[in-house]
Amino acid sequence: MKLRENKSAMNAIYLGALSCLSYLAVYFARNILGAVTPGMIEGGLFDEALIGKLSSLYFIMYAVGQLINGIIGDRVKAKYMMTLGLLFAGVSNFIFVNVSATPTLATLAYGFTGFSLSMIYAPMTRMIAENTETVYTTRCSVAYTFSSFFGSPVAGIAAALLSWQGVFYSSSAALVAMAIAVFLFATIFERRGIIRYDQQKKQEKQKGVGIKPLFKRQIVKFTLIAMITGVIRTSVVFWMPTYFNQYLGFDPDQSALLFTIATLLISAAAFVAVFVYERLGSNMEKTILLMFAVAAVSFLLIFLIKQPIVNVFFMALAIMAANGVSTMMWSRYCPSLLDTGMVSSVTGFLDFVSYMAASFATNVFADAATTIGWGWLILIWAALMVAGLFVSLPYDAIIKRIKQKKN
Repeated sequence: MKLRENKSAMNAIYLGALSCLSYLAVYFARNILGAVTPGMIEGGLFDEALIGKLSSLYFIMYAVGQLINGIIGDRVKAKYMMTLGLLFAGVSNFIFVNVSATPTLATLAYGFTGFSLSMIYAPMTRMIAENTETVYTTRCSVAYTFSSFFGSPVAGIAAALLSWQGVFYSSSAALVAMAIAVFLFATIFERRGIIRYDQQKKQEKQKGVGIKPLFKRQIVKFTLIAMITGVIRTSVVFWMPTYFNQYLGFDPDQSALLFTIATLLISAAAFVAVFVYERLGSNMEKTILLMFAVAAVSFLLIFLIKQPIVNVFFMALAIMAANGVSTMMWSRYCPSLLDTGMVSSVTGFLDFVSYMAASFATNVFADAATTIGWGWLILIWAALMVAGLFVSLPYDAIIKRIKQKKN
């Protein structure tokens, strides 16, 4: 059957394209501060402590927003949530630049950007899960997960070409443009029946909803995984340009360029994770275990190998592997919860715990870099990956095998 004749596939392409572009704008905005941090510090208006506070408040507001907006997203149309979130974030970024001379106002403005951007992901995931077949749901999720990783190199390119103020202004323009695009295209998709909001309600009426089914679906395990990977994919990526500058000795421009190159490699994590997942017989647990193991070994090699370029390569590989775990969680686990009627709520909750962990880690890393040094920080990152490995072990299967051997 030709692609254009496959209505389900075409609908998934339409929704996937809109989601990818929206999420690219979100992650462009989200990665700006990390990309321009060396330049902002060099300009003298900001220092590491203030940058750490900005980032910390952003993560807290984003995390709390994910929790709140995730719940709302199971009750309000994704069109409205996404449009308002993108619009408010664009305005907040613009305000941030214009009040940057006043630290308190700048911090508040940047914090509101975080809350605004939290209105996108969970409702969008529900929309995709509700309006696409399972195979296309996974592919769409992988596609916009890729967009999220690609937001880092986009921010790096912008940082290399523009002043830090110019990067924020360009992000504001992109966010507002996407807000308009989402509203217009979502309205068209609704009229054509590509987007419908009654499917999840039917599931709820048939099966009922509640928290108990989530425990059977390993919500505790994935909560811990969300926290561990959140520290790596958010906090470590945020401090990467500064790490290149302070630990490896590259100047701010070189750090921005290396950040771009490294994050381009990292952006392939979603596709690599799915490739590995399929080669392992579509086994999510095995894929997660392998990714955590690769990340742990890579961080250890970062500590052992001081040659700058090799060091940068293993840093990118470590973060790519950790992001591969995230891909499994967001692209396989969350959409699979459609029958619980809580796709948006659970997605928002997992993002909440992920960014709360990242917020805590960002502040800790800011102090640790100057107290215990980058070397010890690298070992801490490696230890986190080892912890993720143990959390992800299939304990139920292990216990079952032990019992069978005893019998």
